[in-house]
Amino acid sequence: MPWHITNNVDEFLSGAGEFLRARPVENTVLLTITDSLRQRGPHVFGDGAAALGWCGDGAFLRTPPRGALLSDMPPAAAAELAVALAGTDLPGIAGPDKVVDAFAAEWQRLTGVTPRLTGRQRLYRLDRLTPPDPPAPGAGRFAEAHDRDLLLNWMTAFQQTLGEGADHAAEFVDDKLSHGGLLLWEDGGRPVSMAGTTRPAAGMVRVQAVYTPREHRAKGYAGAATVAVTRAALDAGATDVVLFTDLDNPTSNALYQRLGYTPIEDRRTVEFPA
Repeated sequence: MPWHITNNVDEFLSGAGEFLRARPVENTVLLTITDSLRQRGPHVFGDGAAALGWCGDGAFLRTPPRGALLSDMPPAAAAELAVALAGTDLPGIAGPDKVVDAFAAEWQRLTGVTPRLTGRQRLYRLDRLTPPDPPAPGAGRFAEAHDRDLLLNWMTAFQQTLGEGADHAAEFVDDKLSHGGLLLWEDGGRPVSMAGTTRPAAGMVRVQAVYTPREHRAKGYAGAATVAVTRAALDAGATDVVLFTDLDNPTSNALYQRLGYTPIEDRRTVEFPA
């Protein structure tokens, strides 16, 4: 089937919404980004207009200057999408391994540009929450407006550890504070770790921004904060709780599996050097 590409998020959801909601775990990022575009405006992720598209077997979106996010789809559909996007200033893509491979191969054939692997991620879904034993000292509380400066500092540091710019740290923190989407773990009344969640989308909530400053690490705080936000999401009615890890980080992958998260699929990010 042909690809339909638009800058209008409502048109996109009219065409692709049923496809996305049918698999909310695998489509977690596309669902939450389109939700942000609807609620916070078309330029929430940057000045460029978002590009969104769908066919019968897949969907994608792009919020410039970032690359495109691809859903699961047959390799043939991924290759057809590369043809549809040929001639655009696409800096890269991210998606399930086989989808990225098919798109990148066709993109290289069309443009002569050799793709460069820049990241590997693993998607996890909560099976059964298993808190650490013994538990980490302290307790969690949801962040409030008076925590903003601390959260900005931590979010900036977190993004730097990921190799990302911190241009949108303030916007991220303010959005999370607006819906109770950030939790602080405190030990002795002092914040030592944080964890965040997305707004619910099709019954799915994604854990994100799990960060512990270096001086507080190796004490179980990150696991405790993750358990706390996971339990809060379940208590609020979430049917699926998911998260991503860096596939090359054995510590985080082992931690989340101990907490009851099960691997769902692997993804990769590739760039197309200019």
